[in-house]
Amino acid sequence: MSTLSSQDSGIVIIGAGIVGLATALALHKKGIGSVVLEKAESLRATGAAIGIQTNGWRALDQLGVGPALREKAVRLQALREVFLDNGQTREARLGKEEGRYLLRSDLLQALFDGLPAGTVRFGCHIVKVKTDPVTSHSTLQFHDGNVAIAKILIGCDGVNSIVGESLKLKPTRDAPTGALRGLANYPNGHGFGNDYVRIKKGSVLVGRIPVDHKSVYWFVARPRLPGDSEILGKPELIRQEALKEMEGYPQELTEMVEKSDDSALTFTKISYRAPWDLLLGNFRRGTATVAGDAMHVMGPFLGQGGAAGLEDAIVLARCLAKELCMRPNGDYDGRQLVNKVGKALDEYVEERRMRVARLSLQTYLTGILVATSSMFVTRLIFLVLRILFRGSFSHAQYDCGRL
Repeated sequence: MSTLSSQDSGIVIIGAGIVGLATALALHKKGIGSVVLEKAESLRATGAAIGIQTNGWRALDQLGVGPALREKAVRLQALREVFLDNGQTREARLGKEEGRYLLRSDLLQALFDGLPAGTVRFGCHIVKVKTDPVTSHSTLQFHDGNVAIAKILIGCDGVNSIVGESLKLKPTRDAPTGALRGLANYPNGHGFGNDYVRIKKGSVLVGRIPVDHKSVYWFVARPRLPGDSEILGKPELIRQEALKEMEGYPQELTEMVEKSDDSALTFTKISYRAPWDLLLGNFRRGTATVAGDAMHVMGPFLGQGGAAGLEDAIVLARCLAKELCMRPNGDYDGRQLVNKVGKALDEYVEERRMRVARLSLQTYLTGILVATSSMFVTRLIFLVLRILFRGSFSHAQYDCGRL
């Protein structure tokens, strides 16, 4: 296992997922070094693909990886919705909005390749974080009993964040919806075009999204069931469950599930942080904070979780760079420096709070639409969304600014 030395423990990021790597890369581009601790032994892409909309591509361009990643995914042309219960269809052309679905492995690798060698330390399993009340530094306790000190700590460690726990954030909540996901491969091309298609029947929503001309990402969102825990991590059971939920759907969708690789089949119990908890939560303690899902995990119904995390990375690096006078070998000693870090993290939290709270609320309401089969509830939620949010793609028009 890799451990930290006193010379390289200035800024520590926990978690080498998308947001952890993006934060390290953003800091690197501002001339600020960091160490990323990952408990796995190598990069791991949880889930097959991830949607990135206009706001996310703006962040990726700031990180310098946008152009190369665009070559790996087709640009979506329209969102097409089909309601099998009443035969209605609805289509929205994306126009200037840029939406693409990337393989998670491609995105992770692009971010990782932009970092200096040795930035990411694999096999580092953190089990506890404690803040020193005098220095504001964080003590990290490893699984093997070793400890290290982080003078600035950024938790990008997902839903069950150790750093979030140390900040005493309220627990995340379980959504009433579960999601089956997969990636279908068509060696000779799928021929589906470049539209994002969503088909709803009752309380089940099926999505089909092209990644490129030979790969299609799909999902089945449906109410949680008592036996869901039995299919976790079991690809063949996930496939069978998806096919069962797709009874009565077009045959091309069931064929898509049958063509999917076992390695890409997943089932997720969707969880979220309530919008009101985001408005009231304390996301900074001393010189520690959180980003990505550790701060604002939300359902997948807007496809904004990953992009919002990329925004976090840009804003956090920008705020830290504005306040810090970087010194060699991670030398961040002194109460004045602690005050500067605190100010930077407060600015970051304040800038992100309302943005992610609005995203979370819109996602929460959209999730109700997915879960309900009631026409009254559907019309009510559509009305509320129309009042609170301007346009179907307004959430994607946000610009987190320059790095």
